[in-house]
Amino acid sequence: MSSFHVEKTELDGVLLVSPPTQHEDFRGTYVEIYNETLYNQAGIRTKFIQDDYSTSSQHVLRGIHGDGVTTKLISCIYGVIYVIVVNNDPMSPQYRKWKSFTLSDNNRKQVLIPPKFGNAFLVISPTAVFHYKQDTLYDREGQFTLKWNDPAYNFWWPVRNPILSERDFA
Repeated sequence: MSSFHVEKTELDGVLLVSPPTQHEDFRGTYVEIYNETLYNQAGIRTKFIQDDYSTSSQHVLRGIHGDGVTTKLISCIYGVIYVIVVNNDPMSPQYRKWKSFTLSDNNRKQVLIPPKFGNAFLVISPTAVFHYKQDTLYDREGQFTLKWNDPAYNFWWPVRNPILSERDFA
């Protein structure tokens, strides 16, 4: 069953995507999470060169990270995550504007995140698997990190005391 749909969001360049093929029957599910031809036809012409995933437990918050050059296509392939995407381009009229999304293995939504945007996610379910494609190789040294609870952004998170890495806690 084809359900491919690309929707603009309030943040310029950030897109909400329903993947091309989703099939569910008594055996389980099948989801086509990327098809270069279809994505190109929909205007997503990014040449992705690296795929990664992370597995996290409930209340783990990863991010807010980004850089000035990388486009990412993110999804939750197992569990439920609460995602924040934030514009970190001081030259943009939408600087510091952010939007949240709930991604899950049930809704199968994806978010396309352009360069100069940061993203983070918080695990809502007991565990979750976060998947992302990117058009550059991972370069931690080239990334920015925004504080998850920076009052200048007024982020809303569904938990008050998330589990954080040292990088995200500082």
